[in-house]
Amino acid sequence: MKKLINSPETVLTDALTGFAAAHPELAVDIPNRVIARAVRPERPKVALISGGGSGHEPLHAGFVGPGMLDAACPGEVFTSPVPDQMLTAAQAVHSGAGVVLIVKNYTGDVMNFQLAAELAVEEGIEVRTVLVNDDVAVEDSTWTAGRRGTGATVMVEKIAGALAERGAALDEVAAVAQRVNAASRSFAIALTAATVPAAGKPGFDLPEDEIEVGVGIHGEPGRRRERLRPANELAAEVVDTILADHDLAAGDEVIALVNGLGGTPLLELYVVYGEVQARLAERGIRIARNLVGNYVTSLDMAGFSLTLTKADAELLELWDAPVATTALTWS
Repeated sequence: MKKLINSPETVLTDALTGFAAAHPELAVDIPNRVIARAVRPERPKVALISGGGSGHEPLHAGFVGPGMLDAACPGEVFTSPVPDQMLTAAQAVHSGAGVVLIVKNYTGDVMNFQLAAELAVEEGIEVRTVLVNDDVAVEDSTWTAGRRGTGATVMVEKIAGALAERGAALDEVAAVAQRVNAASRSFAIALTAATVPAAGKPGFDLPEDEIEVGVGIHGEPGRRRERLRPANELAAEVVDTILADHDLAAGDEVIALVNGLGGTPLLELYVVYGEVQARLAERGIRIARNLVGNYVTSLDMAGFSLTLTKADAELLELWDAPVATTALTWS
């Protein structure tokens, strides 16, 4: 294993220390492992909080800031944050309008966020929980009851964050987050496995000439293994798999995320994006907005995921609203 770390035991603390030094505009509570906006709102505003295991950066810490999250809670690598973290985050960012917890659908995350919600309610904080379950690869696995939460998390956090920034009520913000999740589907292909620092070796064996089709962001098994094929064939399969599970039709518009899993050059991701755009165009579906790059990673895993979110004028307007985070910024 070759990694730029001091030790597996301190990797999260060391990374948070570096993150805090790099981004003084954020409030980084290293002992409690909470990253929050440093400036509190001038009026009551619905606060958005998310979190999950480390190793998926820039998710979630990279999306804390105006127009998106109010706080993020990183757990150990590929391990859910604990309820006390989320409670600390809720206490730090609650301004009187309630809190929306955005949770990726993994058993540990769901359980711990639910406990955190109960603790927050006991503290007098009104809470809504939104589950992200966009991955169409598998359902009801060892790690989840239902589908896994993956790339749509970015869409949910951005669009719900924009609505919260406008001063919308708690139920409105939760409703649009749920709507974005329902409008989104994702699918991923891995070329290599990720290496968790504590394990010191790849999470699964994958021969040089094989790929994992439908892989999860923690290295969970997909639908099958097969021989590596050209990018145009892989992109076509991913698009077709998503469309088979979606209600997209000719004339529809989407927000498309071609996401690197941590170990794939941007050069290759643009190859994939071009093939995705062409395949969708064949079906009469237009990409209205896009992101290409590393947004929901899996440490050093090579591969890509595709997320398609069916968009209308309202969702596109919220997507275009200003955002200022370390990983996503536009005006």
